[in-house]
Amino acid sequence: MIYPLISRFVWAGLMASLLALMPATTWAGPGAHGPNGEHLDAPTMGIANGMRANLQIEAKSDLFELVATLTGGELSILIDRFATNEPVLKAQVEVESGGLKAQAKFHADIGDYAIDDPAMLKKLSTPGEHPLVITVLAGEDSDLLDGVLRVSASSADHEHGIHWAWWTLGALVIFALLGIAAALLRKKFQRQFSEGGQA
Repeated sequence: MIYPLISRFVWAGLMASLLALMPATTWAGPGAHGPNGEHLDAPTMGIANGMRANLQIEAKSDLFELVATLTGGELSILIDRFATNEPVLKAQVEVESGGLKAQAKFHADIGDYAIDDPAMLKKLSTPGEHPLVITVLAGEDSDLLDGVLRVSASSADHEHGIHWAWWTLGALVIFALLGIAAALLRKKFQRQFSEGGQA
């Protein structure tokens, strides 16, 4: 009876932490279309829109359109076909900036491409303007898209602060739940000891 109780609380703590670590933003895909098929401005970022606007770029060509966002320790790229708004999946995507190149990893569960190369991320996270050239190779179609990622000093500090704030919150949730579990177990032991003494 003791071990299932402990495992339940540990599992609850982990799940609560994962939920706490999820960013409180909502996304619209790149080049979302309106009711008449027109291209709408790219993603809505919720309450963080003003700050995150400095950490993302939009680019489009005759074939593709994309939104690249620097957040959560990676450069996340969402790509659609310009004419149909169809997501471009399982393509080969490469990002170049300031002499550095990095291949993007495709996330099938999300449908985005992520750059997690430490050298590239370190460069893109520094305040300043970072020209990006993004190569997309999807089947027989290929194209180059370019844009400039503008990172202000306040944006870089804010992004770093948010990252650590979420991890701190997750750790606090885990400790709180483990404390509750310990208190319940102590109470359970005291009750069993009391009942055993009376018997």
